[in-house]
Amino acid sequence: MRYVDPPPLIEEPNVWIPGADGTRLAARIWRPADSKPVPAILEYIPYRKRDGTVARDTVTHPHLVGRGYAAVRVDIRGSGESDGVLTDEYLSSELEDGVAIIEWIASQPWCDGNVGMVGISWGGFNGLQVAALQPEALKAVITLCSTDDRYADDIHRMGGAVLLDELSWSAVMFALNTLPPDPELVGERWRHMWMERLDGSGFWLDTWLRHQRRDGFFRHGSVCEDYTAIRVPVYAVGGWADGYSNAIFRLMEHLDVPRKGLIGPWVHAYPHLARPGPAIDFVAEMARWWDHWLKGRDTGIMDEPMLRTWMQDPVAPAADHENRPGRWVAEPAWPSPNVEDRAVGLDSGGSLGEPGEGVVRVATPLWVGRHAGKWCAYGHGPDQPGDQRTEDAGSVTFDTPPLDGPVEILGAPVAEITVRADRPVAQIVARLCAVDPSGSSTRVSYGVLNLTHRESHAEPAPLDPGQWYGVRIRLNEVAQRFEPGQRIRLALSSSYWPLIWPAPEPVELEL
Repeated sequence: MRYVDPPPLIEEPNVWIPGADGTRLAARIWRPADSKPVPAILEYIPYRKRDGTVARDTVTHPHLVGRGYAAVRVDIRGSGESDGVLTDEYLSSELEDGVAIIEWIASQPWCDGNVGMVGISWGGFNGLQVAALQPEALKAVITLCSTDDRYADDIHRMGGAVLLDELSWSAVMFALNTLPPDPELVGERWRHMWMERLDGSGFWLDTWLRHQRRDGFFRHGSVCEDYTAIRVPVYAVGGWADGYSNAIFRLMEHLDVPRKGLIGPWVHAYPHLARPGPAIDFVAEMARWWDHWLKGRDTGIMDEPMLRTWMQDPVAPAADHENRPGRWVAEPAWPSPNVEDRAVGLDSGGSLGEPGEGVVRVATPLWVGRHAGKWCAYGHGPDQPGDQRTEDAGSVTFDTPPLDGPVEILGAPVAEITVRADRPVAQIVARLCAVDPSGSSTRVSYGVLNLTHRESHAEPAPLDPGQWYGVRIRLNEVAQRFEPGQRIRLALSSSYWPLIWPAPEPVELEL
């Protein structure tokens, strides 16, 4: 990481910005000390600029000033020192405030009227969502570790199943919402503001669990409902160890604006701070993007391929990686003309290759999933998938022969299975693994399907026990190289605890 020492700058620890209805929103601003107006970059999140993200902000935003920008970090209403009460994610008031903040920034004498939005996770979500509202001064977006579809790829659901990360995430937000604002900034009002939050923030998990289907609750804020509403350039960034990389491929395919995608080996973190390595000089990469779209400079960034990904080399399974070996690959578009689909069959003898016949049964013990890692890995210890041999032992597996030569995959594997269950509610989980000659098994990708959602996430229907159904299980997008001597394994199970909440009764599947 090469930081550019910022020139003399003005740092304003707390500035009040009026929201859409006049609510005071708390901002921290870094800007050049000279009087020349510059473009501004907004990060807009609820994680408390005064303490929660202060370390990350300090090693990122001032260095944007060194690249010729003002940086504005705003707490969403009801968080940090901002007025109001925060009662859920991506509320209409949050997005309307975002538009008002951009208008306010563009009107400041230190801003030249051009604004960009950058954010990771929540800030990546609302960057896309605010862009869809088309504020005039917003000229481009960088969205990291986010999604275009809040039901398909977010911390709440996967394939129609409840993710256990939803429970831990609700606890995180409960903890943040019960913290008081800083009396040094808000004065004697701090206690009243604190009591308002304690009384009014609510128990978010209760709300989330009441929305099991892809209903209006999840369609709100899902920009996939209308990709054409986004009319500014988008740079989508993520990591293979994160839970949100699938959205990058959809954004590349469906947006109708200049766009770029970047996927490294990283967890849920900014690429200049992320692990597994290699990290990149992401502040410099952001500057190339902003210089092109906010300053009109030819940095060459839009002459480069649309999608760049880290093609991961084989690695021994581990729940925590310092580095992931591999290399960068690039594709001119997505779907890419350089990637071809290849179909392989299954047979009841456990081979993955030529299609066969027969029926296999699986009734997975609930310990299958103990080595799954977290749906969204943060790299704060062993939160990535470990050796899958134990998981494979409780599943039905299909293996290729040892490979004669290397195989590389890029994109989303899809498993097509004919299945029947002995209960009206059931799940099926597919894992793609790389099996070394030693027998160790490394998870490469996986997918989940709540079988009651086999035809629709909006209108699920119970299974008729004993009836056969054809289903498609879309696994996560991935870039992976398999070496000669390895075997490729597909493992199928009827549960994956504790990554997903189990079916209400023990189930046996016939495949």
